[in-house]
Amino acid sequence: MARKLPIGIQSFEKIRRDGFVYVDKTAYVFELAQAGVPAFLSRPRRFGKSLLVSTMRAYFEGRRELFEGLEVERLEESAAEAEGREPWVARPVFHFDLNGGDYTLEGGLEAKLDELLRGLEETWGDDWSDLPAGSRLRRLIERAHARSGHRVAVLVDEYDKPLLEAMEDPALEGRNRAALRAFYSVLKGADDHLRFAFLTGVTKFSKVSIFSDLNQLRDVTLSAAYAGICGVTEAEMERDLAPELESMAGSLGTDAEGCLAALRAQYDGYRFHAKGPGVYNPFSLLSALAEGELKPYWFATGTPTFLVRRMRDAMLDPRRLTDGTIYADEGRLSDYRADDPDPIPLMFQAGYLTIVSADPLVGAYTLAVPNAEVRYGLTKGLLPAWAPGYSESRGTDVLTLRRLMEAGDTDGIRDVLAALFASIPYTREDDPFENYFQAVIWLVFSLLGRYASCEVHQARGRADVVVEAASHVYVMELKRGGTAEEALAQIEASGYAEPFSADPRQVHRVGCAFDSRTRLLSDWLVA
Repeated sequence: MARKLPIGIQSFEKIRRDGFVYVDKTAYVFELAQAGVPAFLSRPRRFGKSLLVSTMRAYFEGRRELFEGLEVERLEESAAEAEGREPWVARPVFHFDLNGGDYTLEGGLEAKLDELLRGLEETWGDDWSDLPAGSRLRRLIERAHARSGHRVAVLVDEYDKPLLEAMEDPALEGRNRAALRAFYSVLKGADDHLRFAFLTGVTKFSKVSIFSDLNQLRDVTLSAAYAGICGVTEAEMERDLAPELESMAGSLGTDAEGCLAALRAQYDGYRFHAKGPGVYNPFSLLSALAEGELKPYWFATGTPTFLVRRMRDAMLDPRRLTDGTIYADEGRLSDYRADDPDPIPLMFQAGYLTIVSADPLVGAYTLAVPNAEVRYGLTKGLLPAWAPGYSESRGTDVLTLRRLMEAGDTDGIRDVLAALFASIPYTREDDPFENYFQAVIWLVFSLLGRYASCEVHQARGRADVVVEAASHVYVMELKRGGTAEEALAQIEASGYAEPFSADPRQVHRVGCAFDSRTRLLSDWLVA
């Protein structure tokens, strides 16, 4: 009988009570709790932040039965013995889960805070609903400490949700930011009543003053010690998910090593410290193991339309996503300003870029797309922004292009490319057409590479594009301002097609030219 995998389950209690597989992260919970310093963690959506907060809640509530056999059980009892105290102390826990509110409406945030505070007021007595949210929180913390005899643990899940949902309405985003500032700033003066405070979110908004007011708040987002706190490392997968790996290997018709290689390429690659472990996207990994198929599960749950627009407006060349030419220092990655036109910090915090390497002397990071799932999903989202003519309904999409290439229909291929380039929008003088042309070529053939062997070369001395289909090979040279004859001549003179001289497939040498002035495919020859 197949084991139950906790896909999308955010309740630690449910996972433990109902017999779901659990990848043990409790040592991190114990370490953070023992430190006792208020902490903040940023991770992409569906990376296990809510489950981590739920686990912390169970720990601070002293629910020993839920941790039987887990790492924290040994750590907690050893520490209690060494410190001469009782283990598993039940403390008051204020859990603020900001998922579920409608923050695109004026007053939506205030309504959600009121709902959460009313629940706590029912537990600890008194009704302070006539007071501002921050004042209510302060009184509740003091009341819970006084009545229980134990200091309070405050856990905030998705603290930034009200800001992210309002990002396209600057006025509303500003009101939500002010409301959160007033609410969270209460924690600054509550040290005597707080045992621990922990906040999670996708982004660290630099203008939400909790990060300046709470100057003792420790940001562990890029800490080496917590690089594996969310997500699944390969060691954890092999330790805790071995039966599922074996089953999936059978589904893919490969062995365990082949299965690992496929999963690694598709879902691994996240790094939150240059020397930290590679981390798999947990939602996609568990979904793939459950279904036995490699699909873009994480991307299917939400398209980053706002982020795509930011990238397009900033003219971020999509070729930089994989070529190792995106750099940022730690400060830029840690803080985000809603009015910042640079999309790089948000791309990193949202999980579309990750750390590849670091220069510790200057504190600079090199970033790139983490894996095939993100690369494909982001590329698919970017192409319509760069070439609005991309459309499945009009047959100017990658799947249509693939079918044409499998059939050897060079006229059809020409028509699709012509339609895409005709749709490139007019640009400012400082954004020349050539930039768009090169970007669209890269996007189209990067997407095609999911369905056929495809390379887009940039270095001199190699063909611009090589596509290998089942029965056909296409060696393509692209000229901007030249002629198709010149492109074909370059293919022949440079011997670009020679590696396929003994190949049984039909080899098509394709020369095409684009006119920067008319913005059209002007010439096309096939040999």
